[in-house]
Amino acid sequence: MTQPATAEFSSLFDWSPARGRKLALVSFISGSALLHALCFYVFQIIYPPTVTLPPPPARVNIITPASEEGRLLLQWIEAEDPALSSTTQRPADATLSLPMPEHIPSYLSRRPALREPTPSQPDLHVPSSHPPAPVPRPRNLKTSPARIVPTKLTFGPEAPQLGQANIPPLRFTASIKEPPQSTEFRVAFGARGDVRYCFLERSSGDAALDKQARNFLLLARFLAAEDRELKIVSALFWTTAIFEWGNDIAAPATAASAGSSAP
Repeated sequence: MTQPATAEFSSLFDWSPARGRKLALVSFISGSALLHALCFYVFQIIYPPTVTLPPPPARVNIITPASEEGRLLLQWIEAEDPALSSTTQRPADATLSLPMPEHIPSYLSRRPALREPTPSQPDLHVPSSHPPAPVPRPRNLKTSPARIVPTKLTFGPEAPQLGQANIPPLRFTASIKEPPQSTEFRVAFGARGDVRYCFLERSSGDAALDKQARNFLLLARFLAAEDRELKIVSALFWTTAIFEWGNDIAAPATAASAGSSAP
């Protein structure tokens, strides 16, 4: 019984000594150390370290006649100058003296001949009582009076069903000098012909004038609304009211002066 058990355990586990593995590990470590030492020797001793040198400083050479090379170069530049070859150069020892002419006016050497004036001949004719002159045009000093266009209030086509409207006299005062445009309101009348609601739909451009027109509409009334066959009990009768502004509106300056003169 012991022999088969020993054979079974020997097939499961490796009981050989581990000297070969230790030797391989030591050899790998030793080879790596030698390789690192060789690389260090090659890159630090055989190859010298790199040294960076700064660039040479900038130099400026000035050409002066102090040296022989500078004098020769300046003479060559002066000889090859195209401006000097196209101009006439005066010798260094030549002297030029310009004459100084004296100015003599022409009227001193030649006297012009003067013309004699024509003798005056007086007119001995009798002067005319109607000398030639522009024809005067008669002017019409009478100015025609300005035509007054009154302001007109018109209701929509539904308004005649309510009867004749009682409208107070139209009197408005503008707050700006520009002519106003036509103003349109949406108006609702009650059963007694009075205005219940009034909404602005199109402004005249003058807020004060629109407010006056709305207050004026609130005073308008259809007196015969109850006598008509159309009876308005619970609903409202809606229509439009349009103000066509004329030239009878008081100007803002006139209104201000009238207010200042009032006691």
